[in-house]
Formats: sequence, structure tokens, C-alpha cells
Amino acid sequence: MTFSQLATREVGVMQGRLVPQIANRIQAFPWPNWREEFELARLHDFSSIEFVFEVDRFDENPIYTDGGIEDIKRLIDQTGVLVSAICGDYFMDRPFFGVPVSAQKESIFVLQRLIRCAGMVGAKRVEIPCVDHASIRNEEEKRNLVASVSNCLDIAEKLSIEIVFETSLPPEEFREFLEHFEHPLIKANFDTGNSASLGYEPIHEISTLGSFISNVHIKDRMLHGTTVPLETGNANFPSIFATLAKIDYQGPFILQTARDADDIQVATKYRDMVRSYLSNQPV
Repeated sequence: MTFSQLATREVGVMQGRLVPQIANRIQAFPWPNWREEFELARLHDFSSIEFVFEVDRFDENPIYTDGGIEDIKRLIDQTGVLVSAICGDYFMDRPFFGVPVSAQKESIFVLQRLIRCAGMVGAKRVEIPCVDHASIRNEEEKRNLVASVSNCLDIAEKLSIEIVFETSLPPEEFREFLEHFEHPLIKANFDTGNSASLGYEPIHEISTLGSFISNVHIKDRMLHGTTVPLETGNANFPSIFATLAKIDYQGPFILQTARDADDIQVATKYRDMVRSYLSNQPV
């Protein structure tokens, strides 16, 4: 892979990182100004936005409604800023396991709808976070998760939408979980900060997951701790970027970084840091 190919790779931002925080939450759907963020992303040279879909007012979220989807398509046309993915934080509160069958069926329905919505706005993937309080804890939960998501694969296949998992499972166990599906649209998210917090070695983790990695979230965290500014935590960014280049990773890099008093200033600083890492990778 050449320097120019790496340096022009998609660098996007998690929705809400360019506008004021909602109730001091590090990540939430920015109801007051989600439309304005498309223009802000364009002005500050971000290729894409990863949409946040959470349980609060989920059925009003524009990514989930016909009218909202038309708004999003119009904003994409106006700004050239794409919707890279839908981050299904909804499934942190409404998981596919450890819940009654009725709740499981409802989450399957929501995922099926989200896959269709992703296709309508041109997003390439829907992400299912299984971390923190929604972490996978045993084999039964794995089986329920595989069975539930398998009900959505026919829709994903028709629309060529990837279903991307983010988990706290150790690398070999995570890969084995993904292999259970035996489907090319089942992929992995690699989160630089969560990996650092869990104490995983990035060269080993990235090499183990390999071609399953479809999306990378950029942030930094302390070991067993919280999100901190980039390069102040335990994430080994030189090793991360070098190993991603080695496996010929082709997907986006999405800033999911620590918040700051001036979110735009810090986001553009982190954007430039990512591009610097990309452009300095050895051939």
C-alpha cells in the first residue's frame, strides 16, 4: 500500500463530536443540531459521520424514519459528507441476550429496520456494540446473539450491508464468535481505546481479527480506565497503524475521542494526528 493511498483514507467523526454535548454525555444523539453537523464536518474536512442510534426516542431518530432519511439524503447531497455507519447504541440497552423472548424479537425487528435504513442513506454497515454492561459473558449469550442476528442476514445480503460487532472478547474468542456466522457480511469493529483499556496487545489483536476488521474507532483510554485525549493513554498508535497497514485494512477511521471545551478544535487536531500516522506508515 502506498503513502498516498493511506493518507487519503476516509477519516470521519462519530455523530455529536462537532457540536455541544448533550447533558454532559460523551456520546448521544445531538437532537438540537444534528443537521448542522453535516456542514461542520464538510467545513472541517471530515469525510463522513457515523450516526448514533440510541434507545432514547429511537423511533423518532431521523435515521429510523422516512422523513428523516429524506433529510439525511438531502444533507449528504448538499455537503458531500457521507453516513459511514449506524452505531447501534440501542443494542447496549436492548441486547439480544439475557432478555425475554419478546424483547429479543423486538431488537431483531429494530436491527432489520436499521439495515434497510442504512441502505437508504448509503451507509455500509450497522454496528452492534457488545461492551461494558452489554458485554458477552457466556456461551449461551453468544448462541442467542448469533441466532438473533442470523435472522437479519438475508436483508443484509440483499442490500450489501455489513453487520459489525464490537466486543470485549479476547481476540481469539472474538474471531471464533465471528466465524460461527459463516457469512462474509459479518465483521468486526476495532476500537483503539477499548482495546487499550482491556490491556490487549494491538499487533496480536489486529493480526488475529485480520480481514474481519471493517471499521476502526479512534480514541484513547487508560488501562482499565476511561477515555482520555489521544496519546495520553495506553493506546499504542504507532503499532496500531502499522499493523492495520500490514493487514491491508481498507475501511474508515472514525474519531470517537474524548470531549473538550472546544470540540471542533480538538476534533481537527485529532483528524490531523490520524492523517499523520497514516502518511508515515512504512511501505
